[in-house]
Amino acid sequence: MLFNLLIGYDVTIWLRSEDSKTRTQPKLDALKKNYIETIESLNPQDENNWARGIADIEHFNKEECLEKVERAYNSIRLEVDMKEAMKDADLVIESMAEIKDEKIQFYQTLAPFLEDKTVLVTNSSTLLPSTFAKYTGRPEKYLSLHFANTIWIKNTAEVMAHDETDKKYFDEIMEFATSIRMLPLPVLKEKSGYLLNSMLVPFLLSGMDLLTNGISDAKSIDTAWKRGTGAPKGPFEIIDTVGLTTAKNIVEQYQKVPGLMSPLLRKMMLPYNYKGMLNMLNQYIEEGKLGKSSGEGFYKYN
Repeated sequence: MLFNLLIGYDVTIWLRSEDSKTRTQPKLDALKKNYIETIESLNPQDENNWARGIADIEHFNKEECLEKVERAYNSIRLEVDMKEAMKDADLVIESMAEIKDEKIQFYQTLAPFLEDKTVLVTNSSTLLPSTFAKYTGRPEKYLSLHFANTIWIKNTAEVMAHDETDKKYFDEIMEFATSIRMLPLPVLKEKSGYLLNSMLVPFLLSGMDLLTNGISDAKSIDTAWKRGTGAPKGPFEIIDTVGLTTAKNIVEQYQKVPGLMSPLLRKMMLPYNYKGMLNMLNQYIEEGKLGKSSGEGFYKYN
């Protein structure tokens, strides 16, 4: 939500409990640090490594950007009272884990607290908005808005409606994404995985299948991909970034619902060792190795 505040929007984060505040604050601290480090490293002479989610290269003012980060960080409001959190909200973004039943329960609880004007979006990376629309109490004002990771650098936002979404609100979310310095990408038909994850998830599953079958180690698999393609990260570095819990939820979902993949991909990935992937991820999660957010996943982080 820091990127919203940088632009000038008021942002409230609803959390389930006071304990959630304790767990959330270090994440906000880390996010602030990331923004500051990125701004400090920006060089207007190096357009290829520019953070387009923060500033235009031709109008970059380092001190002004740093002031915005500080102001945004100090303005974030954490709230455990759902009614209070939703008061006067123009837009609510749901960013829960990819667990269908939990999302349904959340929407049913949320619906009575939303004002008539409020547009509701999901940041789900794989699940379709039509799955949840009837539980929101406002299907015509409900759609998907999915962000990439490190959006201050990779500033894309995928916008996907369902059959009952009013085009007015689709257009509003496209405009909102533009206003927060995102490049809005319209997804014209409902598709699990949208654009990015339709390509990314099979790639991550392929990497995990190599590891769980003992073909090689995580670092070597990542190196093969990075050196062979020029990509900045391999599959296990990406999994550490998105979090191992998210990776586990995705593996479970793709294992249970083959229709998430195209027929060709499904045929290619049918022999994959999904059980081995889940056992591996569960072991890491039980040991508290959740990825970068916890300081360790497949790699250790300072």
